[in-house]
Amino acid sequence: MAPSFDNGSSLFNFVVRDGNGVKGMVDSDISKVPLAYIQPKAEQIDKKNASKHELPLIDLSRLDGPDHDQVVKEIVKAAETLGFFQVVNHGVPVDLLESLKETAHNFFGLPAQRKAVYRKEVSPTPLVKYGTSFVPEKEKALEWKDYISMVYTNDAEALQHWPVECRDVLLQYLKTSLDMVRKLLEALMGNLGVGLDDSTIDAYIGKKMVNMNFYPTCPNPELTVGVGRHSDMGTLTILLQDGIGGLYVKVPEDVDMEKKGEWVEIPPVPGALVINIGDMLQILSNGRYKSAEHRVCTTSTKSRVSIPIFTSPPATQKIAPLPHLVEKDGVALYREFVFSDYMNSFFGNAHDGKKSLEFAKSTFA
Repeated sequence: MAPSFDNGSSLFNFVVRDGNGVKGMVDSDISKVPLAYIQPKAEQIDKKNASKHELPLIDLSRLDGPDHDQVVKEIVKAAETLGFFQVVNHGVPVDLLESLKETAHNFFGLPAQRKAVYRKEVSPTPLVKYGTSFVPEKEKALEWKDYISMVYTNDAEALQHWPVECRDVLLQYLKTSLDMVRKLLEALMGNLGVGLDDSTIDAYIGKKMVNMNFYPTCPNPELTVGVGRHSDMGTLTILLQDGIGGLYVKVPEDVDMEKKGEWVEIPPVPGALVINIGDMLQILSNGRYKSAEHRVCTTSTKSRVSIPIFTSPPATQKIAPLPHLVEKDGVALYREFVFSDYMNSFFGNAHDGKKSLEFAKSTFA
């Protein structure tokens, strides 16, 4: 029997500690959003007045032909402005993308006790973590999301430790995406005057993690968020979203674009992948590239899934703005740090826009 969801501690125990997640709560036939999930008015998403962001898709197959330089310009412009763009002809088979969405729905449809074995406190492996919200212990209002996160070290460990229900298709997704990630990184770093070899690529994207996110139907979506305002801590994120939509990005105030300061929706495009710039690229570029502040709304009509790949530096990697850019700019906007320290700061706090970047801000900027 489900507890009273009006009681904060019993809700927390049921959803978080016992691993039932938001889905377990929704499956209990709730008719209204519990108080613990109601966001402050300033954080609620006004879908009725939001506009869609209709940027042209970037066709990555054109990188291999006479249009190479033009495509690089399109990638760089997106990184310097919104920090989000969508790509097609990316090399990941479309039927695999459909299989991924089906796999995510099937996984989150499993009994709670099967998923709960991967809760952080009891998971049989540090490579797999199942959870809900972001940092539930520190959030004023919880996020309407369950997730499972899988760290990639090598194929053998993935096959051994990732959940059997999803490991094969997720591993294929990751491996077929890496060529695209390398091409995007070559374009972005090449524009900054940096050539890439295997060791420098590893310094930027040596750590890889695949998540499956599940946003159950919500009785009062206008009161909640699926994910609160944040930017991604890593280098590049590759995101598969389903056809339901709900991903919103904030147009930065300091770029030459329309709708400055407004939230715009990134509409789902069949067969496309969403790319977003992470904090590490903003830091390495000394602010030229913009890590995108984004969030996710909920829906009352159908459960939504998304499957991101997060690429970031290895934990021990030192990160700082590229020296030749600092020399050119006359100031370093960010200080040097070890990536693991940034990661600990990021995961130690609730989502709060781009506040995570303050950890790396230079005192001289």
